Amino acid sequence: MTMPVEPSTTDAVNLRGHACIQDYVTRLDASPGVYRMLNEKSEVLYVGKARNLRARVANYARPSGHSARIARMIAETTSMMFLTTRTETEALLLEQNLIKQLKPRYNVLLRDDKSFPYILLPKDHAYPQLRKHRGRRAVKGRYFGPFASAGAVNRTLNQLQRVFLLRNCTDSVFNSRTRPCLLYQIKRCSAPCVGYISEDDYAALVADAERFLSGKSTKIQAQLAEEMAKASGAMEFERAAALRDRIRALTNVQQSQGVNPRGVPEADVIAVHLEKGQACVQVFFIRANQSWGNRDFYPATGAGAEEPEILEAFMAQFYDGKEPPRLVLTSHEIENPDLIGALLAERARRKVELACPKRGEKAELVENALRNAREALAMRMASSAAQSRLLEGLAEAFGLEAPPARVEVYDNSHIQGSDAVGAMIVAGREGFVKSQYRKFNIRGAGLTAGDDFGMMKEVLTRRFERLLKEDPDREGETWPDLLLIDGGAGQVSAVAGIMADLGVEGIPVVGVAKGVDRDAGKEEFHRPGQRPFALRHNDPVLYFIQRLRDEAHRFAIGTHRAKRAKVVSASPLDEIPGVGAGRKRALLAHFGSAKAVARAGVTDLQAVDGISAALAQVIHDHLNAR
Repeated sequence: MTMPVEPSTTDAVNLRGHACIQDYVTRLDASPGVYRMLNEKSEVLYVGKARNLRARVANYARPSGHSARIARMIAETTSMMFLTTRTETEALLLEQNLIKQLKPRYNVLLRDDKSFPYILLPKDHAYPQLRKHRGRRAVKGRYFGPFASAGAVNRTLNQLQRVFLLRNCTDSVFNSRTRPCLLYQIKRCSAPCVGYISEDDYAALVADAERFLSGKSTKIQAQLAEEMAKASGAMEFERAAALRDRIRALTNVQQSQGVNPRGVPEADVIAVHLEKGQACVQVFFIRANQSWGNRDFYPATGAGAEEPEILEAFMAQFYDGKEPPRLVLTSHEIENPDLIGALLAERARRKVELACPKRGEKAELVENALRNAREALAMRMASSAAQSRLLEGLAEAFGLEAPPARVEVYDNSHIQGSDAVGAMIVAGREGFVKSQYRKFNIRGAGLTAGDDFGMMKEVLTRRFERLLKEDPDREGETWPDLLLIDGGAGQVSAVAGIMADLGVEGIPVVGVAKGVDRDAGKEEFHRPGQRPFALRHNDPVLYFIQRLRDEAHRFAIGTHRAKRAKVVSASPLDEIPGVGAGRKRALLAHFGSAKAVARAGVTDLQAVDGISAALAQVIHDHLNAR
């Protein structure tokens, strides 16, 4: 519930810092809840939780004893907001939701919330397919994971194919096979599609794969060795050789896992390294006594948070929507282990143990993760420093007042005007910002084929009209500091005119055009009202601009191809009301093609499962309309 806490007097409205906070303390009670600290523009600076709101907020009212980060935050505070909860755990959940929504400047923010892939063994098929899965668990079956990346899943699937010979083809391919595919020939599949293995024998392979993914690989090896000995004794040398190959593949899988802890069957190892205000959090996934990969994260550190606070905030946000393991090992002691443990247990619906080990195998796992975090942050900082130098060079080359924090690069792609798309890529201090890439389906009905000027006008108009609507005062980080356009003087002049019509001023525009020989390295740069110029052929800034342009071109081409593929695969059945994906599949499976469906009579259409007499008439009338 909201706690209505207004300033005590009219004069208190103008208070700020310690005095402002003290004014609120006098009217707070000891309830658990969440508090927000706001500045004079009503921007949320910080969201925090408390077991006792009055005691927690009173700490901020003290004039000394704060870190530099907290002191800056207090000095900017001009008002506060409060929400009370029944328990501190509820306050923590509410706090994380508000942080995710508001992204306050002084909170630790996890900027990468992508889901992790799993391996899925479905239970809805006699010969289940071993496959990668990401997202909602809608398919009935066993899920193994998470894995750190799609690459880690693919490597494991590739290795499991050699050991357990399970199919990886889709059900439609499986049902249409009349002879075994190449995977059978290279001994990576048992060819259940053509009956080369019985259902019971295939089920035994599936059970072996499940045991391996559950950490029981030694039993599988012993079993395979026993079967190999029996086959050799019975002079079934071909079968013995096949079993030998599977044992070798299983051994290779175990060796390639890298870190394989014996005493830690299931855990996430989380380590943070902090340097010069930047943090890297490294997460290793241990499942079934095997390392299933690692991933690094670079949370915003809330303008100077320390390791315990970063770890605590990271875990609360990281496990939002992800199932925690039974054990979480951390590199530093967190401030509220009982509270975070309760939160993770609530999300996992079972007990979750938190530990910061000091010795033994668990400590070695943490040290390994910490070393990876240290090395990853060093590489990122070096890359960031190089990127900063390139942005400084860009500012010097184009006469900008300061290095651009956000560079937007635009390109178009089409084939004689068809399936035209516009593309925008973004680069900044940390390189390409792919989450900010945008594609634009060209809608202009009056455009002629190949009208690049018209396409660019539509793209920029849509882009900046939206910016003007969402952030007219340019206070956010979505306004560009530099526009790069693929083109020469004509394109730059057109873009300058578009920006003037929209009333957008102060954003430099540069056109990148190939030289007279259209060779890379001889690019000319065009600015409104200025003579074109070139950079020396070995200038790092030139290479940087080429990379930006090539990335925009790659993104535009990829977007255009995806649009063309969608158009090519379109069917007349898509436009019939009442015919969804399931009925479309049924019609195509029954008749073989959309043309055959169009030639069919109403009675023939009714023979398809799910097609009623009324719908059959609708389909017939739609496909035979003149």
